[in-house]
Amino acid sequence: MALDTTQQNRRMTHFNDHDAIWLFGYGSLIWKAGFDYLERRPAHIRGWTRRFWQGSHDHRGTPAAPGRVATLLPTDGAICHGMAYRITPDILGPLDVREKNGYLREVVTLRFADGGTTQGLVYIATEDNAAYLGDAPVETIARQIAEAHGPSGPNRDYLLNLDEALRALDVEDAHVAELARHVRHLDGEAPDAR
Repeated sequence: MALDTTQQNRRMTHFNDHDAIWLFGYGSLIWKAGFDYLERRPAHIRGWTRRFWQGSHDHRGTPAAPGRVATLLPTDGAICHGMAYRITPDILGPLDVREKNGYLREVVTLRFADGGTTQGLVYIATEDNAAYLGDAPVETIARQIAEAHGPSGPNRDYLLNLDEALRALDVEDAHVAELARHVRHLDGEAPDAR
């Protein structure tokens, strides 16, 4: 798959006839929407696990020194918590550009705390995209995140802001929390009781 997925996403026709679409965010979209939305609600999806296995060559790193950002892996029985946004279809154009580094739109079922469900979109970077980095020891991933910097800022900020946003939602994500602890240690921050 090409590194830039913008055109592939723009060919997706799901929800073309809708006035509004639900979008699920599980990474920076939780704490940094950067777009207008009609409604915002905590939500979760089933069968997916969040992992820092996607390279970032355009936001939190560079082609020579990519950062690491979140993607989702299919995992039986897993639940991934995040934030759902009800948006108008015109918002997808800028989002396709924002998520162009290997992410493709997928249709998922979003579940809300009140028991309601709806179909929506999520951007997922699978292992067949050119920016996919995959698994590595937690120390290696943490060091890469601590050292990477791109046009959108330090990679560490992406991770630590996500960690804080998940805590604000009262969500425990062991992968994110462990990486955040390692990055804080590398940065020389005092250990906390997280």
